[in-house]
Amino acid sequence: MKKIGRMALCGCALLYSLMTTAQSYTETALLFSRSRPGGSARIQGMGGVQNSLGGDYSSGYSNPAGLGMYNRSEFTFSPAFNANSTSSDYLGESTSDSKSRLILPGLSFVFHTDKEGKLGFLGGTFGITFNRINDFNRSFTYTGINSDNSIIDYFIQDANGTDKSQFAKDNFNYNTPTGLAYFNYVIGPQTVIDPNFDPTLYFSDQGDIPLQHEEVETSRSQNQWNLSYGANLGDIVYLGGGIGITSLNFRSKKNYSESFDKDPLSSIQLEENLSISGSGINATIGSIVRPIEFFQFGISLTSPTSYQITDNYSASMNTTWNDFQYDPSTILSDEKASTDVIVTDYSLTTPFKLSGGATFFIQKHGFISADVEYLDYGNAKYSSNTTGVSFGEDNSDIKSLYKSAINYRVGGEYRFKDYRARAGYAFMPDPFKAPQNGVDRKTSSYSVGFGYRKQNFFIDAAIVYSEGNTSYRPYRVNSPLSPLVQTANKNTLVMFTLGFPF
Repeated sequence: MKKIGRMALCGCALLYSLMTTAQSYTETALLFSRSRPGGSARIQGMGGVQNSLGGDYSSGYSNPAGLGMYNRSEFTFSPAFNANSTSSDYLGESTSDSKSRLILPGLSFVFHTDKEGKLGFLGGTFGITFNRINDFNRSFTYTGINSDNSIIDYFIQDANGTDKSQFAKDNFNYNTPTGLAYFNYVIGPQTVIDPNFDPTLYFSDQGDIPLQHEEVETSRSQNQWNLSYGANLGDIVYLGGGIGITSLNFRSKKNYSESFDKDPLSSIQLEENLSISGSGINATIGSIVRPIEFFQFGISLTSPTSYQITDNYSASMNTTWNDFQYDPSTILSDEKASTDVIVTDYSLTTPFKLSGGATFFIQKHGFISADVEYLDYGNAKYSSNTTGVSFGEDNSDIKSLYKSAINYRVGGEYRFKDYRARAGYAFMPDPFKAPQNGVDRKTSSYSVGFGYRKQNFFIDAAIVYSEGNTSYRPYRVNSPLSPLVQTANKNTLVMFTLGFPF
């Protein structure tokens, strides 16, 4: 059945929201398509502008033509400290969480070769570069008393319509949170009450108002290695191209609980674990033109990235009962059940990107640069060769929910002898055609940076502050409204790039 093969992202409580988690295959496509600009601390300090600049390893990722502006080889590495904080509002209660860690978002080996200048070809540069383009290290918590509904209402809603054979091994609800609720006696067919009742309808012995609590933690990252080459044609035209090899590693752990003051059920604890891993490939071509000394512009095109992905999902549920007589032969106290590990293999293609940029130089004192980036999130697409697994509904949802977007970045650098001062701003608009749950999912980033450069060594530093809002539903019920958590996300990246030209 389709539901078995896709359980990793379709469990009732597996509703991860953007910037922290992913709600379904539909939102996971967006999560993995909406990457941030990679690059060195120099580039990050200027808001991520890089399409029309050159002489920086970031060009290998954004516009390989910029590698043609190198005049010698170099090695760089870029350590960083990333800190994320999230404020969650749920049913009038506010909760704050934070998570931080040391990372290595950048690394490069750049090899330059001079030429004699025949036919205007002055040399070229080959780059092997590494960039972190998405960071999934987040956590948030919420707590509240829900007087409208319980996750038990979802379990009943999901189970209704089919008799208990749906929970048989290898049937569609065996390895789901609804199945765990059934095996924990949280729900049962109404024939338990009376054999003459409808066997396709379900009930619960618990009707009390729950205190709900959940902790959601995600980790890992999305990274890309690029093998790129840029050529210098007469110090006027620069051409380049390269191959990108992308790795995807996403982990999440969720602990959801409900507690009750009244008998017979004291508490429910549901734990879910999901891992998504995969690799992809894309290609980028680009050019930079410097028609006059103080102005240059660039354009680049990155093909869709084709991923091969594997999901692993598992869940467990524990319930505490007050020695409740469920039926003549069953007394409930401490119950528990676990799913199998569900493995799903499939393909994801993320949209192509078209980028352009322009840079104005202020003599030798510095420059101002700006980038625009176009992509259509509605062009993401899933496919699968697994029997019984179809993504037709998800692909339709992707096209109906998401729109094309233009991301833009602006930044500049001021030079004084061996020192550099930088600042920048980046904006990513809401990718949804219509606001979801009343939340605008735009993100804004503000950055500052500095640098120090000598003949055989340089160091750059940047601080990037980003903010955006998301929403999250722990489960969905038909009526009344499903519970909604609203989150405000803030992220601070402190990054250094150490370079050694040779």
